[in-house]
Amino acid sequence: MGCNIAIDGPAGAGKSTIAKRVAKELSFIYVDTGAMYRAVALYLLRNEIDGTDAEAVADNCQSAEVFIRYENGEQVVILNGENVNQYIRTEEVGNMASKTSANPAVRAHLLNLQRNLAAKNDVVMDGRDIGTVVLPDAQVKIYLTASVETRAKRRYDEYLAKGESADLEEIKKDIENRDHQDMTREISPLRQAEDAVLVDSSFMNIDEVVAAILEIYKDKVE
Repeated sequence: MGCNIAIDGPAGAGKSTIAKRVAKELSFIYVDTGAMYRAVALYLLRNEIDGTDAEAVADNCQSAEVFIRYENGEQVVILNGENVNQYIRTEEVGNMASKTSANPAVRAHLLNLQRNLAAKNDVVMDGRDIGTVVLPDAQVKIYLTASVETRAKRRYDEYLAKGESADLEEIKKDIENRDHQDMTREISPLRQAEDAVLVDSSFMNIDEVVAAILEIYKDKVE
């Protein structure tokens, strides 16, 4: 059985950035759940399935076998034996993923794939419901958060760094709305698992957060 680290938290908390760094430090596989949904979307597109036809999506998604592995330090998404990295980041695939990711059959199918991946490998997985639903038996569970103000300022700075204009107050409102949606949604709402360790990164940089999580890992596993 693999060692599993589950990192959950609200939008803008830096989960993916932190999860990738932690996985690299420990030589674990970082499981990009979003990429897995995109791989299923690619399969459906290739088979000309209408993304708005819930029954057709449910009937066909089971044939998409998705796996993640590392080759030369790069995460590779495998769909039915094929490396599909170069195909899953298109706008067309993204739109299809948006339509199909909420389908219960797609979620159930990927849940099984994610659990199988975690059972056979040492993984770091991040999301909204990893510690509560996807990997409830993970050896290490982290709830990574930061104040709304901090998360808004980080996103604002990212826009400015790209040369894009942004409104700090609008970003703050968007994050507050996203938090409410994530915490009140019917399926797998965002919440801190009872056995998760809270890490508030409001006054921490990336290196400090990674170091804190590695310490938690050492305390619980080593």
